[in-house]
Amino acid sequence: MPSYIPFVEIVTAAWKAYDDSRPIVSVVDISAQVSTNHVYRIKLADGSIIVGKLSYFGRHEHFVEDHRIINTLSNNLPSPFENFLSRSLMKGNELFVYRHEDGLLDAWVVFYRPIKTRDRLPARLTEDLIAQLAVEMATFHQACYRVRHTLPPSSKTGNTDIDHLLSILDTPAGRHEYRGYEAMLREQCAEFKESSERLVLRDMPKIPVFVDWNIGNFSVTSTGRLFSRWDYDWFRISSRMMDFYFLARVVSDRGDRTVFSYGVDVLMEDRFILFLKAYHEVFPLTANELELLREVYRFFILNYVIKDGRYFFHELFATKLQAEAFESYLPNVARFDASRLIEALGV
Repeated sequence: MPSYIPFVEIVTAAWKAYDDSRPIVSVVDISAQVSTNHVYRIKLADGSIIVGKLSYFGRHEHFVEDHRIINTLSNNLPSPFENFLSRSLMKGNELFVYRHEDGLLDAWVVFYRPIKTRDRLPARLTEDLIAQLAVEMATFHQACYRVRHTLPPSSKTGNTDIDHLLSILDTPAGRHEYRGYEAMLREQCAEFKESSERLVLRDMPKIPVFVDWNIGNFSVTSTGRLFSRWDYDWFRISSRMMDFYFLARVVSDRGDRTVFSYGVDVLMEDRFILFLKAYHEVFPLTANELELLREVYRFFILNYVIKDGRYFFHELFATKLQAEAFESYLPNVARFDASRLIEALGV
C-alpha cells in the first residue's frame, strides 16, 4: 500500500466522472477516528451536500455487490423504515461506483444522499430502553425478512470468509503474521464450519444484516424508535443472528466505552436476556438460532478481528484487539452457554 494516498483527489475525480456540471466547493473528512474507512462531506457550488465513501479494502466486486443490495433494500423497506437507510446515487439506471486504479492502488468511491439523524442512545441503556431497542430490532428484522426475495444476490457467506482466512494461513505472509497461532486458527475455523453445519445455518432464512450496531452507527427518536442508519461497512446477507453480538454489547452492563474489547460474556448477561425476551415476543427465535450465537461470536473474531482487523481498525486498535483475540477471545468461545438463553425464552 502506498505511504501517501490522495484521497481527496480521488473523491474529486469520482465526482467529476459522476457530474462535472456541478463543481465541488469543499471536501471535508468526516471519517470515524477508530476506523480506516474514509467518508467525506462534499459541498457543491449549487449548495447541495453529498456524502462520498472511499474504500480500498477487499474486492471491487464485493463492494459493488454490497452497495447494490443496500440500495435496493433502502428503496424496498416498508414503513416505518422507508427512510431508515441512505440511498446511493445512480447514474442512468445503474448504481454509480467510481474505480481508481494506478498500479499501486485500487480504490472505489460511492456517493450517498445525506441522511437525517436524531438522537444517539445513551452509553448505558435503562431496562426500558433495552426493551424498546429489542422491539425496534425485531420489527426491523421482520421488515428485512419480508423483502429478502426482492434483493440482488450476494456471493459472500460465512464459509467463504473462513476459507479466505485459511488461504491466508497457507501463504508466507500469513504464516509470518500468525506465527505461533496457526494451529489455533485452523482449529477455530474447523469448529465454525462443523458447528454451523450441525445447526443447519445454511437453511436458516438469510436477511440483510449490518453486524456492527455500535451506538455511533445509528440514531433514534426521542422515544427510542429507530430513525436512521449510516454505517454499512460490515453489511452482509446472512442469518439475523449475525446482528446479535453487537446488540448484546449495546445493552451490556458495561455500556459504551472509549476503550473497548470484544469478550464473549455479554452474550450471557441478564440484560441481554431481557433484550432477547422482548425481541422474541415480536419475532420469535429458535433454540438453534440461540445456539448459533456461539458461532456468530467465533466468526466475528476470526473474520473481523483476526482476518480483516487491520483494515477495519486503525493500527493501534487492531494490534490490541488481535492480541486479545489470541489470548482471550478465541480460548473463551467455549464459555458461551446457550442453555441459559434457551431456558429463559422457553424454546
